[in-house]
Amino acid sequence: MERKKPGWVGPVTEYGPLALFFVAYSLSGLMAATLVMVITAPIGIAVGWFYERKIPVFPTLTAAVIILFGGLTLWLNDETFIKMKPTIIQAAFGLILCGGLLFKKSLLEPLMGKAWRMTAAGWRALTLRFALYFFVMAGLNEVIWRTQTTDFWVNFKVFGTMGLMMVFILSQYPLMRRHHLPDD
Repeated sequence: MERKKPGWVGPVTEYGPLALFFVAYSLSGLMAATLVMVITAPIGIAVGWFYERKIPVFPTLTAAVIILFGGLTLWLNDETFIKMKPTIIQAAFGLILCGGLLFKKSLLEPLMGKAWRMTAAGWRALTLRFALYFFVMAGLNEVIWRTQTTDFWVNFKVFGTMGLMMVFILSQYPLMRRHHLPDD
């Protein structure tokens, strides 16, 4: 039985763990922030399941990587693992989207199709662009965590990636408009 999901659930489960990560980092450092992420990631999945009675694929994959790499970070007391986590997640998303395209499936359409109706060609192009975006972001994370301070990396992870995602999505509007299907 599906419950009516309050409007706050989506933003809190999507951005809450990241906000808490930033607060914990600011107050107590990277290890405390990592522990917060390891604890809050599965809570977000549980809240989503409580309201929708389904396990979301991408957030679950993200939570699994957070638990694995965060757990290794805490267990081995080595921040390298948590810094590699965004690379792994971004590259995995890129690979999953490319894999879908190889099988003639746009995996974005089931996720976004209710919000924006497009032609099949539009969905394929948007999926490919998102896959490339994720690969670029994986590479960018690698460069940043290996060449910059932890403070810089945390700020990039929290604010830079969100800003770049918004710029990327806005830059896709012409493609989405060009392939838009009129509402029934």
